[in-house]
Amino acid sequence: MLQTMQQDALDLGAKALDFFDVTEATEIACFIKKQFDTTYGPGWQCIVGTDFGSFVTHCCGCFIYFQIESLAILLFRGCAAPEPAANQFTELETLDTVTV
Repeated sequence: MLQTMQQDALDLGAKALDFFDVTEATEIACFIKKQFDTTYGPGWQCIVGTDFGSFVTHCCGCFIYFQIESLAILLFRGCAAPEPAANQFTELETLDTVTV
């Protein structure tokens, strides 16, 4: 992520904590996401909390994870997986049902 974008993320995180209580994780995430969507275009996702795991797909250079006080903030621009090749999935064989 570009240095200016990283600084914007940190600044927005601090600003969000000025507006919202630390317990309002959803509102903080919404605030940061909307600001990044406005500034850098749509597709940003934001996860805020004190205890979470993640496994996400993000665009190259569009990911930051940082902490402010007790809150962890994960901000990234999502990207779609490439379309599967036409022959990637084989046709499934139909099985006869067996009654027991």
